[in-house]
Amino acid sequence: MSLNFSVLAQDGAARLGKLDTAHGVIDTPVFMPVGTAATVKAMTPAAVAATGAQIILGNTYHLMLRPGAERVAKLGGLHKFMHWPGPILTDSGGFQVMSLGQLSKVTERGVAFQSHIDGAKYDLTPERSVEIQDLLDATITMQLDECVAYPAEAKRAADAMRLSLRWAERCKAAFRDRAGYGLFGIVQGSTFADLRAESAAGLQAIGFDGYAIGGLAVGEPQEAMFETLDHTVPHLTPDRPRYLMGVGKPSDLVGAVLRGVDMFDCVLPTRSGRTGQAFTRRGTVNIRNARHAEDPRPLDEECRCPACTHHSRAYLHHLVRSNEILGSVLMTWHNLTYFQDLMAGMRAAIGAGRLQAFAADFAAGQALGDIDPL
Repeated sequence: MSLNFSVLAQDGAARLGKLDTAHGVIDTPVFMPVGTAATVKAMTPAAVAATGAQIILGNTYHLMLRPGAERVAKLGGLHKFMHWPGPILTDSGGFQVMSLGQLSKVTERGVAFQSHIDGAKYDLTPERSVEIQDLLDATITMQLDECVAYPAEAKRAADAMRLSLRWAERCKAAFRDRAGYGLFGIVQGSTFADLRAESAAGLQAIGFDGYAIGGLAVGEPQEAMFETLDHTVPHLTPDRPRYLMGVGKPSDLVGAVLRGVDMFDCVLPTRSGRTGQAFTRRGTVNIRNARHAEDPRPLDEECRCPACTHHSRAYLHHLVRSNEILGSVLMTWHNLTYFQDLMAGMRAAIGAGRLQAFAADFAAGQALGDIDPL
């Protein structure tokens, strides 16, 4: 394997680990901010790093359309292009293409689709997906897979999972192996335990640097997601990182780490920040609400981000209600800091053998709800 992953400590199913890559070391469990189009929205790369983020995510679909993978390669790769020297994971583009509905068609060869930007026609095959991610200089490349909506019939889920396995073999054959770079396979099978087991076994027979759990966070209840993790994670080899794609809310992260997941990504902290929703140690806060208009207190008194250390709720309320760009910046900065601090707290708790206590404290804090209005 080209990526060296070490499990340093375990607490129940949870693992504290390190993933060595060509672009730096990643401490796990880790949350990856989403930088869809070569930018984490409303944040500079330095600001993203200041939150504690060690790795970010880019999107093959969006970058192949604009500015184009060949152009990014010509300009020195995605790390240089966006001034992020650390690790970058790129998703395969499959989820976005499938989301186009009637604008896309799935065949054994791959996915034919029309751009949502200008209607131009493209073919995304497993080989082309890997090639694009290579041109971008992705530290971690994801296989092309077919992700079905929830709920899915067993036959539909089985067909998509087995197609994804065949595509996984083609991605492995197309991947250019280099020290410090890796290719992850994606476990599919919707919420069906037998399909998840079949998918995990098939991928591990091919052999990947890590194993992602896809097809979740697509509308299923949290308990269904946790149940699926319960009958998926035990089938994954313990010496490779496990990545739960597109997840999630803070409680999702805590529950999945307890179940042995190492890596996460989600647009939630950035998207919510731009709409005025904050994640805090006492649950979510909608800063747009009138109750904050004259509140001089910080958003979260325990938070180290600029929004909390330099500004009041009243000021953040004013910025967001006025649609000022700085409102999006500060709220996003806060949310990403909260997510990174949550992950750091879980890493420390695993190392100390007290993750269950940490999870109980987290849940108790969330249950408190926001501080009382003045």
